[in-house]
Amino acid sequence: MSPFKSSLYWRVLISFCAANLLALGLGIFLTQSFIEYSTAVEINWSAVAQGADQAYERGGATALAEWSLQQRREGIEATLFENGQALSPIRMPPSVQESLKTWLDEKRDVVLQPWPNLYLAVQQVQGSDGRVRQLVALSRTHSRLRQQTRQTIFLAIQGGLSLLFIGLVGWWVARSVAKPVDAISKATRRMAAGELSARVEGQGRRAPEELRQLANDFDAMAERIEALVAHDRSVLQDLSHELRSPLARLHLILDLAQRSSTPEEAARYFLQAEQEISRLDDMTGEMLALSRLEGGIPGVNREPVDVVALLRESARRAGLEAQARNITLELIESAPAVVSGNELLLERAFDNLIANAIKFSPRGGHVELKAQAVGGRVDVSVRDNGPGVPEAEIGSLFRPLFRGSNASRAHGHGLGLAIVQRVVKAHGGDIHAANVDGGGLLVRLQLPLAPSSG
Repeated sequence: MSPFKSSLYWRVLISFCAANLLALGLGIFLTQSFIEYSTAVEINWSAVAQGADQAYERGGATALAEWSLQQRREGIEATLFENGQALSPIRMPPSVQESLKTWLDEKRDVVLQPWPNLYLAVQQVQGSDGRVRQLVALSRTHSRLRQQTRQTIFLAIQGGLSLLFIGLVGWWVARSVAKPVDAISKATRRMAAGELSARVEGQGRRAPEELRQLANDFDAMAERIEALVAHDRSVLQDLSHELRSPLARLHLILDLAQRSSTPEEAARYFLQAEQEISRLDDMTGEMLALSRLEGGIPGVNREPVDVVALLRESARRAGLEAQARNITLELIESAPAVVSGNELLLERAFDNLIANAIKFSPRGGHVELKAQAVGGRVDVSVRDNGPGVPEAEIGSLFRPLFRGSNASRAHGHGLGLAIVQRVVKAHGGDIHAANVDGGGLLVRLQLPLAPSSG
């Protein structure tokens, strides 16, 4: 999958972009506030002059002195001059005092910066008494920090905020990814140690979509492996039990052959031994086929298969065996019904069904085969007129190596129907067995039709 189509990719990208934008916006806000704090607001010298004149007219030199003291606390040294004389004390550098007379004589408003970080203001103000006085003020509070210092602080704020937000987002993303990865890793180690019941479960369900899917796939894989191992163990136990009897008989037959008194008697025993070996070979082959089907038939190619034609061919091949027992095979077929599957596997399933029906039918009996398309599925049924199966045993018919109470009537290993069921399941179908009125067993399977045939 392309990383650009991954929700985790976009989640990480958008998170980091949002963190950077948030850091940039907050940094600009804080820097603006800092600049406003570090840079003095422009002084309205006309308003200051009016305030000084009002204080003087209200209380004379004493009130003006109090006003000047208040201004000094705010960083401004100010007073009023009249006819070149200060109306209240003012502190100013000697160099300023030398030039002050010249600025007062010009009788105009001026704001000067005679020296760095020192501003001088001379403002004309006319009182309510009609007399003109002059405000003289000095300010050293225009700039609290140098420009270079403000730039350094701005960069420090911006860098610190970026690191903070990116660190928080990185921690959040790493935490959301690390926990499910750790849970998957622990489940993998447990499974590698032989604990087949290990699952990711809870922590994997709260992960991002990709990791949640990985956790689900791991759990599905673990469940499949556990089921296969359990099945293989069960089949191995059943097979070991089933092989014990023919091996014991084979051992006895060979022992009797060695003790035979005549070649004819020994040949008879050797023939029986050959039959037992053939049975063992058939059983082993069927068990291998069953095991392969249980494993999901990996690598099996699918192709269009006409089920009706395939059932007809299986009936033709079984004709000789049916004829030997005087059993009639009746095929009821419809128009072609095509499924998507493996022809060899389906052929083996039909052969097993027909052979099983012939095996349990009495001599002179009748076996009915039917195939027809119904809706989006093809329905295949095989019915014999044998003794049927006790109702209590029908649920176990498709279990490997199961031989019911009627198994003594015919030779077999109890694997044929189990193989048929695995083939049908591998093709997405269903299979059922039931006794029918009048005697006999009906085995019915349904397979989905190929899309072009629906």
